[in-house]
Amino acid sequence: MALVTSKEMFKKAYEGQYAVGAFNVNNMEIIQGIVEAAKEENAPLILQVSAGARKYAKPAYLKKLVEAAIEDTGLDVVLHLDHGENFEICKQCIDDGFTSVMIDGSKYSFEENIALTKKVVEYAHERGVVVEAELGRLAGIEDNVNVSEKDAIYTDPNQAVEFVERTGVDSLAIAIGTSHGAYKFKGEPKLDFERLEKITKLLPNFPLVLHGASTVIPEFVEACNKYGGNIPGAKGVPEDMLRRASKLGICKINIDTDLRLAMTAAIRKYLTENPEVFDPRKYLGEGRKAIKEMVRHKIKNVLGCSNKK
Repeated sequence: MALVTSKEMFKKAYEGQYAVGAFNVNNMEIIQGIVEAAKEENAPLILQVSAGARKYAKPAYLKKLVEAAIEDTGLDVVLHLDHGENFEICKQCIDDGFTSVMIDGSKYSFEENIALTKKVVEYAHERGVVVEAELGRLAGIEDNVNVSEKDAIYTDPNQAVEFVERTGVDSLAIAIGTSHGAYKFKGEPKLDFERLEKITKLLPNFPLVLHGASTVIPEFVEACNKYGGNIPGAKGVPEDMLRRASKLGICKINIDTDLRLAMTAAIRKYLTENPEVFDPRKYLGEGRKAIKEMVRHKIKNVLGCSNKK
């Protein structure tokens, strides 16, 4: 039971052709639901904190909540910074005890991205922390990440090899057609598996990461809309595509939108059916249960990492 890095997790995931779930956390109930599911499924686990979560809950609270979850469940957990936008944020998280950080230099030129990533890698590796970087740009909106469809760029396989070699990064988030948020596809969902296979072939045994990979589970969207929400046309990445990706070198799959939808749907339903309730423990408890069941589903049916701890 400890905070650990993702090195051993990713090695096992690559060899076993499954993915580790990286779940974004914002409060106590979300953390509790996720870790309870991971414990029941005996699954490896990454809890990640975005810039928005840091602003909302404050880093000290989130770190202590994760530590409490480890103490309560006996799990080994990777505490990861999601989309660190500069060296200073990555440094702060490393100094605060995070075991993994992502430096997102995808908005910069190739050379600038390399220079920034290398700087973070050098600081992190000296302190036993692993680093994820991003090459290519995903469309969509998530916290402070906002990339229009026209500005999205798929990852170039040859550049990926050069990037990894020159930066010494531990894992790489690639762009093959996923996007952030609940509106990932206007037409039929499509991922560029040919591009993924080429990157995997050029970077054998190297862990790749898929961002923007929530499936936007229809039942949660429908429940949100049924009980007063307004989320028309939301569409995510089909589960079979994620399972295929995990067999082609994707070792980490990020999940955030599905957590939000599951919790919100459960809370909306409970408050609509119980209008007299004003005790936060009751409706937040329903949200926590929904998180747990959704994460168990992901672990068993999408990630394939049940009993892989």
